[in-house]
Amino acid sequence: MAEPPQNRPLTQLGPGDGVTIQVVGQPDMTVTVTVSDDASVNVPFVGNVPVGGLSPSEAASRIEKALVDAKILVHPQVNVTVTSARSQRVSVLGEVSSPGRYPIESNTTIFDLLAIAGGAKETGGSTIFVLRRESDGRVIRFPINLNKLSDPTDDQVPFELHGGDTIIVPKAPQVYVFGEVTAPSVYKIEPGMTVLQAIARAGGVTPRGSINRFEVKRKDGNGEEHIVKLKLTDPVQAEDVIRVKESIF
Repeated sequence: MAEPPQNRPLTQLGPGDGVTIQVVGQPDMTVTVTVSDDASVNVPFVGNVPVGGLSPSEAASRIEKALVDAKILVHPQVNVTVTSARSQRVSVLGEVSSPGRYPIESNTTIFDLLAIAGGAKETGGSTIFVLRRESDGRVIRFPINLNKLSDPTDDQVPFELHGGDTIIVPKAPQVYVFGEVTAPSVYKIEPGMTVLQAIARAGGVTPRGSINRFEVKRKDGNGEEHIVKLKLTDPVQAEDVIRVKESIF
């Protein structure tokens, strides 16, 4: 899995965010405020200080400088804590129950967002994509395998979401299985699924069918279907059509 670039803070302050500003040793200057529409916060004795796009620690440093410049304190120590993050939102689109834009906190994970969006549908693929627009306007796409992401034995670094990201849950590749099978239908192709596994997914062969009598139709680059010769152990491809035939005996 590609690791996202770390060229901007994970939590960026923006309009609507609630923050608590604490000046160490000055309890009368502790306030809880909302970042205004112009992305600034009102600091006691100083006035509005721009904090848009800054992390809480960067905002604290800027407020410290403002206090020094205004000759309010000589060596101030400021802490900024986010109490409610309303500006940082991520879009979740594709094969989820409730697509939309959802707020994130600094510790929000991909699984958290998928759950908020109602979960991935049965038709959703196991590989999703996170789209991120860089400062130069380029959109970077990060493919993420959900199966690996949920594996507790995998030591990969968790993917850090940023406000403005878009999560795309694409439709999973599908295989059609019909003929002499118990449950003919369209099925999601799991990684490495073989012809035999696809037939088993369809409930297996009926008493009238034969596991060794099947045909597979596959589309070529022009979208035309052709019968391809496959073994039961061969992998299936997206949009394959498997027909299990009747036994000749």
